[in-house]
Amino acid sequence: MSNDEQGRRVPSSRLSRLGSFSRLASGIAGGMVAEGARRLASGDRPRLRDMVLTPGNVARVADQLAHLRGAAMKLGQMISMDAGDLLPPELTEIMGRLRERAYRMPPAQLQQVLATEWGHDWQQRYARFDPTPVAAASIGQVHRATTVDGRDLAIKVQYPGVAKSIDADIDNVATLLRVSGLLPTGLDIVPLLADAKQQLRDEADYLREGALMARFGALLAGAPNFVVPTLDPDLTTARVLAMTFEEGVAVETLGSAPQDVRDRVMTMLVGLVLRELFEFGVMQTDPNFANFRYQPATERLVLLDFGAARPVGPGAQAAYRDLLSAGLAGDRESLKQAAISGGILMPATADRHAGAINRVLDVILDQFDRPGPFDFGDRSFVGVLREEAMVVAGDRPACHVPPTDMLFVQRKISGTALLAARLKARVDVRGLVTRQMALLEGTETTSD
Repeated sequence: MSNDEQGRRVPSSRLSRLGSFSRLASGIAGGMVAEGARRLASGDRPRLRDMVLTPGNVARVADQLAHLRGAAMKLGQMISMDAGDLLPPELTEIMGRLRERAYRMPPAQLQQVLATEWGHDWQQRYARFDPTPVAAASIGQVHRATTVDGRDLAIKVQYPGVAKSIDADIDNVATLLRVSGLLPTGLDIVPLLADAKQQLRDEADYLREGALMARFGALLAGAPNFVVPTLDPDLTTARVLAMTFEEGVAVETLGSAPQDVRDRVMTMLVGLVLRELFEFGVMQTDPNFANFRYQPATERLVLLDFGAARPVGPGAQAAYRDLLSAGLAGDRESLKQAAISGGILMPATADRHAGAINRVLDVILDQFDRPGPFDFGDRSFVGVLREEAMVVAGDRPACHVPPTDMLFVQRKISGTALLAARLKARVDVRGLVTRQMALLEGTETTSD
């Protein structure tokens, strides 16, 4: 029986989690020595990057972060969503594994957590509680249960020690990624660290998440294409979240679905991003693929995991409105000025790298202006963006940290685009944006 099937106890104390990082560092060092010796014996002059990025070391990092869960695993997922196509293949492989893999708690540890939250007689509330989770992720795992009065529930149980280890975990994994050479030289993850810590603190509060889930349920009550689970407040605590169980298949499995299904699903999700940004004023900013499930029979999307939901400030709304308006107009200079006004681009950066910035903006405008649906499966333009972006990112004095609101919104946009690329969907993005802008103008006219 594999570790996945048996479960692996989550290290819950700071000392045990630090020990896990130390063992990982030692394992990577051992792998480097072995690879260096092999290359020297073959007559090669080994480079540090080649010695670090061996298949064995890649597997070690992915396995240990998945074992630790919590902030360690979440930071890896966030990097993969933020950087997307800019990551090197080896790091992309690690982060891809983290999006798809997490060990579960063994039964004894699960029992201990539930007894702490619900009391030792907690099983009397249920006619059935499946000890095998239906999902396991970075913060907790989800179990299916049936109450004594016949309600079908999903119970999300937080891993022990996660809330207390957030800051130390993120600092440790960031140091590990830096010194191991797994991060590209020009990729600055410093802005991610503070964001990741705050996001993890928010996500570790299940009472907060329950309230936000109920808020999204109310906001989407008139949207028949979406399903939001219903909170069970009596069974929810700060470390256990109880909600109705909603059937659905993993959205990634739609990669083999008919083109029209993939297109419809991603049209719904892109439209939802626009509504979150401009209508709701609150956005679920963690676009992990596991947070979306599809119901083939009803053709509806189930939305899960609202721990990363946060308000979108008027500054971010105005900035993205200016960006999209400039994009619709095909105006490069206005687009650049909107990026500067929104804090995405510094004036000094625009001046120092005018050629690279203009080429990036031209590619974006060209893609945005093409007639018909945008083909997310066509990645021919990504190479140009990567090349120019890395030139700018490599100039550290010209880099800066955009406003936090903009970072979180961009995370949702980037993650949604990655999912669309995974599904090779075709979406009339320009049409969706045009309609959203018209709605905003109409709303303002009415209010005046």
